[in-house]
Amino acid sequence: MEPQLESATSCARRSPACRRMRSGGVEFTASTSQTLLRKKSSFSACGPHLGGLSGPSQLLLARPLRCGSPRSTRAHMEGDVMDKVEATATVCDFDPDSGSIPATKVEITVSCRNLLDRDTFSKSDPLVVLYTQGVECKQWREFGRTEVIDNTLNPDFVRKYILDYFFEEKQNLRFDVYDIDSKSPDLAKHDFLGQVYCTLGEIVGSPASRLEKPLGGIPGKKCGTIVLSAEELGNCRDYATMQFSANKLDKKDFFGKSDPFMVFYRSNEDGTFTICHKTEVVKNTLNPVWQPFSIPVRGLCNGDYDRTIKVEVYDWDRDGSHDFIGEFTTRYKDLCRGLNQLNVYEVVNAKKKIKKKRYINSGTVSLLSCNVESEHTFLDYIKGGTQIHFTVAIDFTASNGNPSQSTSLHYMNPYQMNAYAMALKAVGEIIQDYDSDKMFPALGFGAKLPPDGRVSHEFPLNGNVENPFCNGMEGILEAYHQSLKTVQLYGPTNFSPVVNHVARYAAAVQDGSQYFVLLIITDGVISDMAQTKEAIVNAAKLPMSIIIVGVGQAEFDAMVELDGDDIRISSRGKLAERDIVQFVPFRDYMDRTGNHVLSMARLAKDVLAEIPEQLISSMKSRGIKPNPVPPAYSPGEQLQTDLV
Repeated sequence: MEPQLESATSCARRSPACRRMRSGGVEFTASTSQTLLRKKSSFSACGPHLGGLSGPSQLLLARPLRCGSPRSTRAHMEGDVMDKVEATATVCDFDPDSGSIPATKVEITVSCRNLLDRDTFSKSDPLVVLYTQGVECKQWREFGRTEVIDNTLNPDFVRKYILDYFFEEKQNLRFDVYDIDSKSPDLAKHDFLGQVYCTLGEIVGSPASRLEKPLGGIPGKKCGTIVLSAEELGNCRDYATMQFSANKLDKKDFFGKSDPFMVFYRSNEDGTFTICHKTEVVKNTLNPVWQPFSIPVRGLCNGDYDRTIKVEVYDWDRDGSHDFIGEFTTRYKDLCRGLNQLNVYEVVNAKKKIKKKRYINSGTVSLLSCNVESEHTFLDYIKGGTQIHFTVAIDFTASNGNPSQSTSLHYMNPYQMNAYAMALKAVGEIIQDYDSDKMFPALGFGAKLPPDGRVSHEFPLNGNVENPFCNGMEGILEAYHQSLKTVQLYGPTNFSPVVNHVARYAAAVQDGSQYFVLLIITDGVISDMAQTKEAIVNAAKLPMSIIIVGVGQAEFDAMVELDGDDIRISSRGKLAERDIVQFVPFRDYMDRTGNHVLSMARLAKDVLAEIPEQLISSMKSRGIKPNPVPPAYSPGEQLQTDLV
């Protein structure tokens, strides 16, 4: 990439990243440079990641990490605890009235050298956390995490951060390095290894867009260095799914065979190489067959089909000192031809070749298959006719307080909306644009209902069990206000009935024509955790997502567990197929100046950020492709039809 320079007064800028992690070649990606207009009729294709909505309801359709600055959203992890950050965020500070168009999208690769060793009987297990900073409040917000690499002081991380680069803005970044000691997502429970501050422009503007800086943050300690490399991304939307095998690899283990794995690198324009994928380890064999893996073609070659791809083969060792078996090079141009004689590669160890005159190779690697597909975007499905159905469920438990008193979270102030109404309006006004009939089911839970005082966790706000649908956001708000006058707040706080309610509808329509979003607004600790986890695990197989907004000052630890960003939720030993839950506490979005419009816009941006990726993953898991875009309406054609 041609480095772009920045002035002393204006550095650079960027954005979880809307990337989806793939096995091995995981990446964090951000919103695209294009703007998504609010009305469905104005949609324009914008590649695999989406931009925001214009105007006061601006929404970044990206994947946020917990806490988000006014303009930043967070990234998400997949896999095990620290191994699951699938990511989408924007670094720019949120301004509901304006938005910058990114100059380009860049991919940041992270490596570290000579880290501190915090483990007694082994080396550190490092992970790097990226934080971005808002311009207005200067608050640091977590953007995303790399994977954990065991037993090494010199890690080369596979996961990337994909950021929108703004030449005219100063995009402050902070990289913190930790030694991971357990599966806890709480960074306070792990050893801090150092940190570094820089700007995105500093990375991009460095020679060959490669910045190396010493880590600091621990007085009196040399913490090692961090190496940050940036490369401009192409617009290629293809994904390649490949499978490899090897034959007669060198034996490296004294008491057994080798435990081989492969590492893929793409070449950079300056002749260096950047890691882009690691296979799994196949134990105790010289003839491994690795599992198929999917990787963005841009991750392999950035759209340049003739670019060199280097593959190194190693024998895995528990202590992290993996033994080098050999390497070979190829090109995507050759790989995409699939199984043929050209895709059988000799694995060569250059040192062995020099030492041994009769050395031929250290085995061979063969490409078994290569299938290439273009990744479909959220807009591809929307333009193809997929409707998003929105259901709201509101907490009517007694812990909210007496609605007639001003201290209640349900108090109806004649001059301003309460937190429930603001959360409902913020999310609903955006989602309603993706539902043609604007009729939405609205439910309540945790209340005693007239006339007999029975407790219900799945009652219609409009009182009509046969038809719980309300007309638009105003209809839902009206039904909500009316319910406060007729039901008695009670308890407990059970989520599973409303989750199962929406799941029944989602289970009935699995052809890709409809996607269901449940918004739960609650004030407290969940009472039916086990049942809710089971309901979510079952719902993860269906075309639906769940948004949970916590209002009030309660602790929401259980909600964080349901979110599944750090640890994939499970029930009865079964993992959820997808991460379908997004939780945010509304208090984190309250504007200090009392600007409720800004608070609602920030909330909507973050809670809805994961929906596009969740919709895509649902469709992909069931092999559903978008329908062709219907032909544009032609007044002339309509006139001709009328005449006939």
